[in-house]
Amino acid sequence: MSGLPFYRRERGEHPPALTPGYKSSVLRAPFRPLVSPEQTELDMTGPTFGHGMLGPLDNDLIRNASQGGEALGERIIVHGRVLDENARPIPNALIEAWQANAGGRYAHTNDGYLAPLDPNFSGCGRTMSDGDGYYRFRTIRPGPYPWPNNGSDWRPAHIHLSIFGEAFSQRLITQLYFEGDPLIPLCPIVNTIPDPDVIERLVARLDFKNQMPFDSLAYRFDIVLRGRRQTYFENREEGA
Repeated sequence: MSGLPFYRRERGEHPPALTPGYKSSVLRAPFRPLVSPEQTELDMTGPTFGHGMLGPLDNDLIRNASQGGEALGERIIVHGRVLDENARPIPNALIEAWQANAGGRYAHTNDGYLAPLDPNFSGCGRTMSDGDGYYRFRTIRPGPYPWPNNGSDWRPAHIHLSIFGEAFSQRLITQLYFEGDPLIPLCPIVNTIPDPDVIERLVARLDFKNQMPFDSLAYRFDIVLRGRRQTYFENREEGA
Protein backbone atom coordinates (compact mmCIF):
# COMPACT_ATOMS: atom_id res chain seq x y z
CA MET A 1 0.00 0.00 0.00
CA SER A 2 0.99 3.64 -0.45
CA GLY A 3 1.53 4.65 3.17
CA LEU A 4 -1.18 7.33 3.00
CA PRO A 5 -3.39 7.73 6.09
CA PHE A 6 -6.71 5.94 6.32
CA TYR A 7 -10.15 7.51 6.22
CA ARG A 8 -11.20 8.99 9.51
CA ARG A 9 -14.21 7.38 11.13
CA GLU A 10 -17.67 8.76 10.44
CA ARG A 11 -18.66 9.30 14.06
CA GLY A 12 -22.20 10.34 13.13
CA GLU A 13 -22.94 6.73 12.14
CA HIS A 14 -21.68 5.30 15.43
CA PRO A 15 -23.78 5.07 18.60
CA PRO A 16 -23.42 7.95 21.05
CA ALA A 17 -21.11 6.98 23.88
CA LEU A 18 -23.81 7.75 26.43
CA THR A 19 -27.09 5.92 25.74
CA PRO A 20 -28.98 5.43 29.04
CA GLY A 21 -31.24 2.75 27.54
CA TYR A 22 -28.09 0.61 27.39
CA LYS A 23 -27.26 0.87 31.07
CA SER A 24 -23.60 -0.17 30.86
CA SER A 25 -22.85 2.91 28.77
CA VAL A 26 -23.66 5.19 31.72
CA LEU A 27 -20.49 4.06 33.51
CA ARG A 28 -18.34 3.64 30.39
CA ALA A 29 -19.06 6.84 28.48
CA PRO A 30 -16.34 9.54 28.44
CA PHE A 31 -17.41 12.96 29.67
CA ARG A 32 -14.87 15.01 27.72
CA PRO A 33 -14.74 15.58 23.94
CA LEU A 34 -12.83 12.98 21.94
CA VAL A 35 -9.59 14.13 20.31
CA SER A 36 -8.39 12.67 17.02
CA PRO A 37 -4.57 12.39 16.89
CA GLU A 38 -2.61 12.25 13.67
CA GLN A 39 -2.10 8.75 12.30
CA THR A 40 1.37 7.38 12.91
CA GLU A 41 3.42 4.93 10.89
CA LEU A 42 2.37 2.22 13.34
CA ASP A 43 -1.30 2.97 12.65
CA MET A 44 -0.76 2.66 8.89
CA THR A 45 1.20 -0.62 8.87
CA GLY A 46 0.86 -4.22 10.04
CA PRO A 47 -0.07 -6.58 11.53
CA THR A 48 0.84 -9.29 9.01
CA PHE A 49 -0.78 -12.70 9.14
CA GLY A 50 -0.26 -15.80 7.04
CA HIS A 51 -2.43 -18.76 6.18
CA GLY A 52 0.17 -20.99 7.82
CA MET A 53 -1.09 -19.93 11.23
CA LEU A 54 -4.54 -21.43 10.60
CA GLY A 55 -5.54 -24.99 11.38
CA PRO A 56 -7.63 -27.04 8.94
CA LEU A 57 -10.78 -26.75 11.08
CA ASP A 58 -10.35 -23.20 12.38
CA ASN A 59 -13.19 -21.95 10.17
CA ASP A 60 -15.50 -24.86 11.00
CA LEU A 61 -17.05 -24.17 14.41
CA ILE A 62 -19.26 -27.23 14.04
CA ARG A 63 -16.22 -29.52 14.32
CA ASN A 64 -13.25 -27.55 15.64
CA ALA A 65 -14.03 -28.29 19.31
CA SER A 66 -15.23 -31.84 18.81
CA GLN A 67 -15.17 -34.20 21.78
CA GLY A 68 -16.31 -37.07 19.60
CA GLY A 69 -19.27 -35.47 17.86
CA GLU A 70 -20.46 -32.34 16.06
CA ALA A 71 -22.05 -29.22 17.54
CA LEU A 72 -25.82 -29.25 17.91
CA GLY A 73 -28.15 -26.71 16.31
CA GLU A 74 -29.10 -25.09 13.02
CA ARG A 75 -26.10 -25.50 10.71
CA ILE A 76 -25.21 -22.38 8.74
CA ILE A 77 -22.51 -20.90 6.54
CA VAL A 78 -21.48 -17.27 6.97
CA HIS A 79 -19.56 -15.83 4.05
CA GLY A 80 -18.84 -12.61 2.20
CA ARG A 81 -16.08 -10.24 1.20
CA VAL A 82 -13.81 -7.90 3.15
CA LEU A 83 -13.58 -4.56 1.32
CA ASP A 84 -12.27 -1.07 1.98
CA GLU A 85 -14.39 2.07 1.67
CA ASN A 86 -13.47 2.31 -2.01
CA ALA A 87 -14.91 -1.19 -2.61
CA ARG A 88 -11.46 -2.71 -3.14
CA PRO A 89 -10.97 -6.25 -1.81
CA ILE A 90 -8.71 -6.69 1.21
CA PRO A 91 -6.78 -9.96 0.91
CA ASN A 92 -5.24 -11.81 3.86
CA ALA A 93 -7.49 -10.15 6.44
CA LEU A 94 -7.81 -12.19 9.63
CA ILE A 95 -11.44 -12.66 10.69
CA GLU A 96 -12.04 -14.04 14.18
CA ALA A 97 -15.52 -15.09 15.30
CA TRP A 98 -17.02 -15.91 18.68
CA GLN A 99 -20.62 -16.61 19.66
CA ALA A 100 -23.10 -18.35 21.94
CA ASN A 101 -24.24 -21.88 21.21
CA ALA A 102 -27.64 -22.90 19.83
CA GLY A 103 -29.20 -22.43 23.27
CA GLY A 104 -27.81 -18.92 23.68
CA ARG A 105 -25.01 -19.77 26.12
CA TYR A 106 -21.31 -18.92 25.80
CA ALA A 107 -18.62 -21.42 26.73
CA HIS A 108 -17.30 -18.98 29.33
CA THR A 109 -17.02 -19.29 33.09
CA ASN A 110 -18.85 -15.99 33.62
CA ASP A 111 -21.92 -17.00 31.62
CA GLY A 112 -24.53 -18.19 34.11
CA TYR A 113 -27.48 -18.53 31.72
CA LEU A 114 -29.58 -21.65 32.37
CA ALA A 115 -29.22 -23.02 28.82
CA PRO A 116 -26.92 -26.07 28.64
CA LEU A 117 -23.40 -26.05 27.29
CA ASP A 118 -22.55 -28.09 24.21
CA PRO A 119 -19.41 -30.19 24.81
CA ASN A 120 -18.68 -30.16 21.06
CA PHE A 121 -18.91 -26.40 20.64
CA SER A 122 -16.45 -23.77 21.88
CA GLY A 123 -18.02 -20.90 19.93
CA CYS A 124 -14.68 -19.68 18.57
CA GLY A 125 -13.15 -19.78 15.11
CA ARG A 126 -11.07 -17.84 12.62
CA THR A 127 -10.38 -17.62 8.92
CA MET A 128 -8.58 -15.39 6.42
CA SER A 129 -9.80 -13.62 3.31
CA ASP A 130 -8.40 -14.81 -0.01
CA GLY A 131 -6.95 -12.75 -2.85
CA ASP A 132 -10.41 -11.38 -3.72
CA GLY A 133 -11.24 -10.53 -0.12
CA TYR A 134 -13.58 -13.54 0.20
CA TYR A 135 -14.04 -15.32 3.54
CA ARG A 136 -16.19 -18.21 4.75
CA PHE A 137 -16.86 -20.16 7.91
CA ARG A 138 -19.35 -22.81 9.00
CA THR A 139 -21.07 -22.71 12.35
CA ILE A 140 -24.28 -23.11 14.35
CA ARG A 141 -26.82 -20.32 14.38
CA PRO A 142 -26.56 -18.91 17.92
CA GLY A 143 -29.59 -18.65 20.14
CA PRO A 144 -30.87 -15.44 21.77
CA TYR A 145 -30.24 -14.94 25.46
CA PRO A 146 -31.45 -12.73 28.32
CA TRP A 147 -29.31 -10.11 30.03
CA PRO A 148 -29.95 -7.86 33.06
CA ASN A 149 -30.69 -4.59 31.30
CA ASN A 150 -34.02 -3.00 32.26
CA GLY A 151 -34.89 -6.16 34.14
CA SER A 152 -34.54 -8.90 31.53
CA ASP A 153 -33.91 -7.72 27.99
CA TRP A 154 -33.03 -10.22 25.26
CA ARG A 155 -30.20 -10.09 22.79
CA PRO A 156 -30.96 -11.19 19.21
CA ALA A 157 -28.97 -14.04 17.72
CA HIS A 158 -25.58 -12.60 16.79
CA ILE A 159 -21.97 -13.45 16.02
CA HIS A 160 -19.10 -11.27 17.18
CA LEU A 161 -16.37 -10.53 14.64
CA SER A 162 -12.86 -9.14 14.95
CA ILE A 163 -11.17 -8.15 11.68
CA PHE A 164 -7.53 -7.24 11.14
CA GLY A 165 -7.08 -5.59 7.73
CA GLU A 166 -3.90 -4.23 6.18
CA ALA A 167 -3.06 -1.94 9.11
CA PHE A 168 -3.98 -1.25 12.72
CA SER A 169 -6.16 1.69 11.61
CA GLN A 170 -8.44 -0.80 9.86
CA ARG A 171 -9.04 -2.92 12.95
CA LEU A 172 -12.76 -3.51 13.42
CA ILE A 173 -14.71 -5.29 16.15
CA THR A 174 -18.38 -5.69 15.33
CA GLN A 175 -21.23 -8.18 15.32
CA LEU A 176 -23.67 -9.47 12.77
CA TYR A 177 -27.36 -10.25 13.15
CA PHE A 178 -29.63 -12.43 11.02
CA GLU A 179 -32.28 -11.35 8.55
CA GLY A 180 -35.83 -11.62 9.87
CA ASP A 181 -34.98 -11.82 13.58
CA PRO A 182 -37.87 -10.09 15.46
CA LEU A 183 -35.59 -9.32 18.43
CA ILE A 184 -33.37 -6.93 16.43
CA PRO A 185 -35.63 -3.84 16.75
CA LEU A 186 -36.23 -4.63 20.44
CA CYS A 187 -32.57 -4.78 21.47
CA PRO A 188 -31.31 -1.81 23.54
CA ILE A 189 -27.79 -2.25 22.16
CA VAL A 190 -28.99 -2.20 18.54
CA ASN A 191 -31.13 0.84 19.34
CA THR A 192 -28.09 2.88 20.35
CA ILE A 193 -27.39 3.20 16.60
CA PRO A 194 -29.10 6.40 15.40
CA ASP A 195 -29.42 5.53 11.70
CA PRO A 196 -31.71 2.66 10.58
CA ASP A 197 -29.64 2.25 7.41
CA VAL A 198 -26.55 1.56 9.52
CA ILE A 199 -28.45 -1.11 11.46
CA GLU A 200 -29.28 -2.78 8.15
CA ARG A 201 -25.55 -3.04 7.41
CA LEU A 202 -25.17 -5.25 10.47
CA VAL A 203 -27.72 -7.79 9.22
CA ALA A 204 -26.55 -10.91 7.38
CA ARG A 205 -28.86 -11.81 4.50
CA LEU A 206 -30.16 -15.28 3.72
CA ASP A 207 -28.24 -16.48 0.66
CA PHE A 208 -30.18 -19.46 -0.60
CA LYS A 209 -27.98 -19.85 -3.69
CA ASN A 210 -24.94 -20.71 -1.57
CA GLN A 211 -26.56 -23.23 0.76
CA MET A 212 -25.06 -26.68 1.20
CA PRO A 213 -28.02 -28.88 0.13
CA PHE A 214 -29.31 -31.11 2.93
CA ASP A 215 -26.68 -29.61 5.25
CA SER A 216 -26.44 -25.86 5.86
CA LEU A 217 -28.22 -22.62 5.04
CA ALA A 218 -25.98 -19.71 4.02
CA TYR A 219 -25.92 -16.07 5.10
CA ARG A 220 -24.04 -13.32 3.28
CA PHE A 221 -22.27 -10.62 5.28
CA ASP A 222 -19.84 -8.23 3.59
CA ILE A 223 -17.43 -6.33 5.82
CA VAL A 224 -16.21 -2.82 4.94
CA LEU A 225 -13.06 -1.49 6.61
CA ARG A 226 -11.62 2.00 6.48
CA GLY A 227 -10.00 2.99 3.18
CA ARG A 228 -7.03 5.24 2.43
CA ARG A 229 -7.06 8.88 1.31
CA GLN A 230 -5.04 12.08 1.68
CA THR A 231 -5.16 13.84 5.05
CA TYR A 232 -7.23 16.99 5.53
CA PHE A 233 -5.49 20.08 4.20
CA GLU A 234 -6.54 22.43 6.95
CA ASN A 235 -8.73 21.98 10.02
CA ARG A 236 -8.44 18.80 11.99
CA GLU A 237 -11.84 17.60 13.26
CA GLU A 238 -11.90 16.78 16.92
CA GLY A 239 -13.49 13.45 17.58
CA ALA A 240 -13.30 12.47 13.89
